[in-house]
Amino acid sequence: MEKLKITGGPSLEGEISISGAKNAALPILCASLLTADTLRLTNVPQLRDVLTTQKLLQGMGMRVMTDNVHEFELTGAGVDKLEAPYELVKTMRASILVLGPTLARFGEARVSLPGGCAIGSRPVEQHIKGLQAMGAEINIEHGYIHARAKRLKGARFMSDMVTVTGTENLLMAAVLADGVTVLENAAREPEVVDLAECLIKMGAKISGHGTDTITVEGVASLHGAEHAVMPDRIETGTFLCAVMLARGKVVLRNTRANILESVLDKLREAGAYIEAGDGWIAIEMRERPKAVSLRTLPYPAFPTDMQAQFMAMNTLATGTGVITETIFENRFMHVSELARMGADIHIDGHTAVVRGVERLSGATVMATDLRASASLVIAGLAAEGETIVDRIYHLDRGYEHIEAKLGGVGALIERTQ
Repeated sequence: MEKLKITGGPSLEGEISISGAKNAALPILCASLLTADTLRLTNVPQLRDVLTTQKLLQGMGMRVMTDNVHEFELTGAGVDKLEAPYELVKTMRASILVLGPTLARFGEARVSLPGGCAIGSRPVEQHIKGLQAMGAEINIEHGYIHARAKRLKGARFMSDMVTVTGTENLLMAAVLADGVTVLENAAREPEVVDLAECLIKMGAKISGHGTDTITVEGVASLHGAEHAVMPDRIETGTFLCAVMLARGKVVLRNTRANILESVLDKLREAGAYIEAGDGWIAIEMRERPKAVSLRTLPYPAFPTDMQAQFMAMNTLATGTGVITETIFENRFMHVSELARMGADIHIDGHTAVVRGVERLSGATVMATDLRASASLVIAGLAAEGETIVDRIYHLDRGYEHIEAKLGGVGALIERTQ
């Protein structure tokens, strides 16, 4: 099993190019199911989850051509299998995103229930309720969601909770429904907006994306289009936190400041000097960071996907930071591994109190999920001695060539067996 070996100490200096956003690419790839024409995508990150989605779509009959770098051409004329099997869904919960577009275009879909995952249960009730409001007949059979509808009908649906994948699934279903659909309490994340912009290029009629009320006027069919996937705001934030810990000055290219303002505000509070322009963000940090407190909430508030990285930053900060996680119930599993490196963290329910220490020491640590993995990597950059991060297949689900990108700005990091 592959590991990352990190020798802490060097500051980070130089430039890093940010990849396309995984959380935008996955639903947009699934949107190819909505048309028989070709959807051409650029800036798609080469990640484990993208490859899993490609395999899923090909298994359904999608013709997929890729340069194996960042470009995809997906043609849905040959889709003839309307099922997402358990074997793939169990490895990637985002597979549920084929439910809405498959049902909308073909009138039927059979998708395995995702089940739980390392960071907690992520139920799909809102997906099901929304599709039922649009006229779908849904049965849960042998661990599968079996949905049928001759043609979905426009409806007004108020989600009981803000759910990104739920909003995306219902948005894709609504674009081919008969009539107008209004999604209330919708997710406002930039990745939802990026999906909507791609669907509009394909001929969908959507307004209100980026707000909590999205209105969709259904059309008879969609056509092919070209779309560039937005930059990954979480990868951007992760590398910013890496500089906070290792110190130095780094310019991040191919990214945008307006998609992670809450993160930038907290980094400035911690003492970072940050500048931003068209397509770039620069960060300089020469001192120990100041501890910051935060509470995770849906966008535009502080993202749960950056909680672990900020906890790593707080371990070496001056003062005490209080971190409250409100999105996922099991998202403090990195705490015990950071403690192995010398961190002082106390957990009380959904709150972690982090008292900054003067130094971390290298250790062998185990990654438990994607963002926990990232927190251990950036902690290792500032730890004394050698840190081994085990089970890095989690990292490969969401970070493209992380060791090459960090190595390019001076980090001593390599992939080993």
